[in-house]
Amino acid sequence: MFSLWVFGPLTVTAAELEGISASSAELEGISAPSADIMLSFVLGGRVAEVLVKDGDFVKKNQILARLDDKTERIQLTQLKAQAKDKTLVQKASAEWVQKKADSRKIARAKTKGAATDWEVQHARLAVKIALLALQASKFEHEQYQRTYRQAQSQLKRMQLVSPIAGRVEKTNIEAGEAAESLVPVIQVVKIDPLWIDLPVPLEQVRQLRKGNIARVSFPGTDAPEPAEGIIIHVSRVADAASDTLRVRVEVPNPDGRPAGERVFVEFIPAKPVANLKD
Repeated sequence: MFSLWVFGPLTVTAAELEGISASSAELEGISAPSADIMLSFVLGGRVAEVLVKDGDFVKKNQILARLDDKTERIQLTQLKAQAKDKTLVQKASAEWVQKKADSRKIARAKTKGAATDWEVQHARLAVKIALLALQASKFEHEQYQRTYRQAQSQLKRMQLVSPIAGRVEKTNIEAGEAAESLVPVIQVVKIDPLWIDLPVPLEQVRQLRKGNIARVSFPGTDAPEPAEGIIIHVSRVADAASDTLRVRVEVPNPDGRPAGERVFVEFIPAKPVANLKD
């Protein structure tokens, strides 16, 4: 049996009071971008142009910068012509058809005594050789096509492309500079939505589930109500030193508030907004 606590006309059980206090406790955290990516060239080379500047909004797969690729483009043009040219294949195919026709004529001539066994065998061998030549020309043409696709891929590796839609936070290169491979040169961040990682006491975490509502209060905001986010991840490994578990909250940020602010989060475990899978 639960003991009762009476507050004026309202009667609340001790268990309900414990749940209310646990769910309504505000926790302080730091907002962070939902994506923060440092981009670098896979290959080294001279920077031909930088197409963005700090603060620019970029789309997914947008080219941000590229290396000098004049030589590679000339080679690509040559390889493209070779990959499309089927002249050698057509020539070998015509020769094979002609050799087959010659072989049939010689075989008919032998039945009339106008050709020898040696001539028949020689004609059949010529057909086999022509067929091998056709197969070799097809293989060579396929190799040209593979080399062309490889060159296309190599050319793309000389471009810096944004994998996300977001804003350019920082650029560390300029046109004319030498870029080293795998050295970060452009930072792209996504701040809508924001993520907030919170160390939540274990007692409180037991009431939380992925998809629960979380109310987020931003400092200095004029909004009458806190922003409404959801829990998108609850860690499976606790911090034994502090008896806490990391919980990640995602909150919309249509106004573009900067990441890195101190915010206050209140969990509402009784109202899941979605049944999300881990």
